[in-house]
Amino acid sequence: MSENLGDVLYECMRCGMSVSVEELSRLPEIKCICGFRVFRKSRQPIVKQVRAI
Repeated sequence: MSENLGDVLYECMRCGMSVSVEELSRLPEIKCICGFRVFRKSRQPIVKQVRAI
């Protein structure tokens, strides 16, 4: 699975499996393969750095 920087990923709170928004929209109900229904939004691996004034 190729991940772009603009993709939104969610991960299961129980098993930690990452799922994209497109995969969640294809399913009839929002549920992980482990049966858990609670997801959290994953953070991007790149950290933004802002120059101080």
